[in-house]
Amino acid sequence: MKTRFYFGILFLLLQVGAVVHARFIPERFFCWAPYDSHTKFETFVTINGKTLSQQEAEARYKYKMKGWEQRSIDNIFSLISQYEDTYGKTDNAQVIVKYSTNGHEEQEWIYKR
Repeated sequence: MKTRFYFGILFLLLQVGAVVHARFIPERFFCWAPYDSHTKFETFVTINGKTLSQQEAEARYKYKMKGWEQRSIDNIFSLISQYEDTYGKTDNAQVIVKYSTNGHEEQEWIYKR
């Protein structure tokens, strides 16, 4: 019985540790309040000199590339980076995301290989 008790306590401590850790990383996938920021963003993708339309960019990344993101904007950055580091590795893509979180000044993120 003691062994099960200690495994239960260990399990709960690991969960608490994961939640605390998630509060301090950009992606914040497992936070208690993951929708605590709202970001307006637009993505510009250029491949070998040809700028993709919003529809083409959305088809490329299989996610919306313009509008409001309720989760951390780092989720969008992660999605783009993962695609470009794998499937789009040879496409020579230039990706710029212009965004504003919670109404603050607009910022720019540029994908760098």
